[in-house]
Amino acid sequence: MFRAIKFVAGLTLLASTCATQAFPTQQAVPGGLVILPLASQEERMPTAYYAGARVTVVPQDSNWVALVGIPLDTESGLQQLEVNLGGVQQAVNFEVQPKHYRTQHLRIKDKNKVEPDEDSSERIVQEMALQKRLTQHYIGEVLSTEFIRPIQGRDSGRFGLRRILNGQQRQPHSGMDIAATVGTPVKVVAPGRVIYTGNLFFSGNVVYVDHGGGLISMYAHLSQINVRNGEFLEQGDYLGAVGSTGRATGPHLHWSVYLNGTAINPALFL
Repeated sequence: MFRAIKFVAGLTLLASTCATQAFPTQQAVPGGLVILPLASQEERMPTAYYAGARVTVVPQDSNWVALVGIPLDTESGLQQLEVNLGGVQQAVNFEVQPKHYRTQHLRIKDKNKVEPDEDSSERIVQEMALQKRLTQHYIGEVLSTEFIRPIQGRDSGRFGLRRILNGQQRQPHSGMDIAATVGTPVKVVAPGRVIYTGNLFFSGNVVYVDHGGGLISMYAHLSQINVRNGEFLEQGDYLGAVGSTGRATGPHLHWSVYLNGTAINPALFL
């Protein structure tokens, strides 16, 4: 049996305490995140799951708190976090508020990047499975929740945009686009270990970095990659350079952040 605890995520609870630890900003909407207190740090660190995926748990002041990523397709209303604290199962409820994201129309010159042929489609299916494994990677504890911008530049594509490519509706934008000239050095936003480098059909040259505890960052459309799998990076280390590889309308960095396997708005970490 679960013991239910209600937590209204729309409130500003924890706002003052989180600010002292450079925590992400709470935004209880699809594509956002909630910060839920679970237990005192006098207790052993609890484990938590949302929609079957393990959730990031970090210390905050004298408590253990969960950082829960909310999928973009989540409907507004009551949601539930499952928590194991010292062998005791309990449920923590939180409220998700509705949010409307704008629509963006783009023209892609390479039509195969909008309507992939059979060979490309097979490749995409394989890469989607790979990306799912990467974004759900969970090992150790979070090294830092204090992020820096990976590059300076103009925000050219905001998170959550409903995208229309060559007149056809496609998946919402899962990251932040920052326009910059080709070759601009890209910095890792926080300390972490490289868990993947390679070239993907849509993302082009890409790097995934694991920051521990289920917190993952991804850097796409790179013109070059300067790190290798397994390499540990300190915050601010250069991992590659801006490019326009993959499906891109021009040179820019696509930067994504994942919690519990879910892409959330990277701006919440800045």
